[in-house]
Amino acid sequence: MSWGTELWDQFDNLEKHTQWGIDILEKYIKFVKERTEIELSYAKQLRNLSKKYQPKKNSKEEEEYRYTACKAFLSTLNEMNDYAGQHEIISENMTSQITVELARYVQELKQERKSHFHEGRKAQQHIETCWKQLESSKRRFERDCKEADRAQQYFEKMDADINVTKADVEKARQQAQLRHQMAEDSKADYSSILQKFNHEQHEYYHTHIPNIFQKIQEMEERRIGRIGESVKTYAELDRQVIPIIGKCLDGIVKAAESIDPKNDSQLVIEAYKSGFEPPGDIEFEDFTQPMKRTVSDNSLSNSRGDGKSELKFGGKSKGKLWPFIKKNKLVSLLTSPHQPPPPPPASASPSAVPNGPQSPKQQKEPLSHRFNEFMTSKPKIHCFRSLKRGLSLKLGATPEDFSNLPEQRRKKLQQKVDELNKDIQKEMDQRDAITKMKDVYLKNPQMGDPASLDHKLAEVGQNIEKLRLEAQKFEAWLAEVEGRLPARSDQARRQSGMYDLQNPPAVNNCAQDRESPDGSYTEEQSQEGEVKVLTTDFDDEFDDEEPLPAIGTCKALYTFEGQNEGTISVVEGETLYVIEEDKGDGWTRIRRNEDEEGYVPTSYVEVYLDKNAKGAKTYI
Repeated sequence: MSWGTELWDQFDNLEKHTQWGIDILEKYIKFVKERTEIELSYAKQLRNLSKKYQPKKNSKEEEEYRYTACKAFLSTLNEMNDYAGQHEIISENMTSQITVELARYVQELKQERKSHFHEGRKAQQHIETCWKQLESSKRRFERDCKEADRAQQYFEKMDADINVTKADVEKARQQAQLRHQMAEDSKADYSSILQKFNHEQHEYYHTHIPNIFQKIQEMEERRIGRIGESVKTYAELDRQVIPIIGKCLDGIVKAAESIDPKNDSQLVIEAYKSGFEPPGDIEFEDFTQPMKRTVSDNSLSNSRGDGKSELKFGGKSKGKLWPFIKKNKLVSLLTSPHQPPPPPPASASPSAVPNGPQSPKQQKEPLSHRFNEFMTSKPKIHCFRSLKRGLSLKLGATPEDFSNLPEQRRKKLQQKVDELNKDIQKEMDQRDAITKMKDVYLKNPQMGDPASLDHKLAEVGQNIEKLRLEAQKFEAWLAEVEGRLPARSDQARRQSGMYDLQNPPAVNNCAQDRESPDGSYTEEQSQEGEVKVLTTDFDDEFDDEEPLPAIGTCKALYTFEGQNEGTISVVEGETLYVIEEDKGDGWTRIRRNEDEEGYVPTSYVEVYLDKNAKGAKTYI
């Protein structure tokens, strides 16, 4: 099967077919090139995706990656980064081994095709020239034969005519002979050219064209074979990276298998365990039983009434109410009256009526007895410790020494010390750089003024000193936690904090002195000591809080004897400050002076609210 013998007369169709073959090859090259661009784009997107979800350095995200699930996710991101690298390798190999090679081959193929078809056209032109020569000699031979025939006929006519002279007959004879000779010469020439043409035509159709078409056929077969090799290479380049991609996927599976839920749960405990004891049960307070309190020298009502007796808790003496009847809003909610307010008296003054309406009376027991009962009731202590801690955390007050995190205090302090040491090192490096620059300026005054750096050096030195003091403070706390130094008292802690101007510790101080250096709790053997610590620190807690601002004034319309816990006695016509409006329960919270405040029935007073006061509503 040869194109030279089978397709000897299909020169033009072969030319079109070979051009189509080159177009197909170029189309395949374009396909592979676009595939490489897709691989590069895909790899770039994978890398960007992996980079997008990588944890930021020196951020809180890095701490999250100590969990096994987060570590597995980080391993997945790294494996996807390697996965993207394999697609980049596919693109590079396809570009170098297919696109570039085939592009060079196409150029060579075009040159070879051009050469073959140029040779074929040259052979065609030669055979066409031979054909033209043959036709020319044929026509000349035909013409000469016709001329010789006419000359012969003319001679015969002249020879038969008796009226023609002998000279004319001889002339006609000679002319006929000349024409015959010319015809013979044309015949010989035509015969020679015909033989030559037949030889050339035989060579053309049996030698030249078969050879040229055979070369074109071989060229086309090489092109087709080259496409097959390229397609195979295309697949092999993908196959080469499959093992590495498989390893990437195996790494992701291995990372997934390394996830340990129990370990992560333990890490959560280590990260967020506070070390506090859970609150105990709250005792039921039965307000249906009347309470009668005996007025004694050490009762709070007596202290409030005459303003002379003072409570002494833990060595502190202040004329004030028991902590539950304080200016703190949270405590006031705990001590606000639970009984509905009494109706206003019918007469002008309830004191003039023997059985006039009074505030709900309850059988009171000595407040000192209730206070001691509260102090010795551990469930209540735990409850209010938790209540106070929750309020402090809600307000965002975090102690500087992390004393509100007994279990995590050492770790937090160590982290703070490390951060301060890094800051100190940065400042020292900056100081060294400025010092070197100053030396350069001293040696080369034209480069700058050395005195211009003195201010910067002084500023850096101050920063270093400040950071060192801060670091020493945290190192002292850390040493205290680790047990290298004895625990300091609250007074010593206040004195040591030069820069400790933040909020007071939000943790309940009733348990602070019962903490061991590592943040754990130890129960005191002495009940007296426990009560002393509780009263002292609980009292300090409320001393540091600001009183509620007054939102207006009020005038007492009737005399009211506040005998319930949380109420206050008023005299008709007395003017007092309003610190909390009636919330719908019939009671208004008022203040007489800094230490005396409580609730009175709203119907017993006439309220004048200050419109400019924060939180006050317009009074109609």
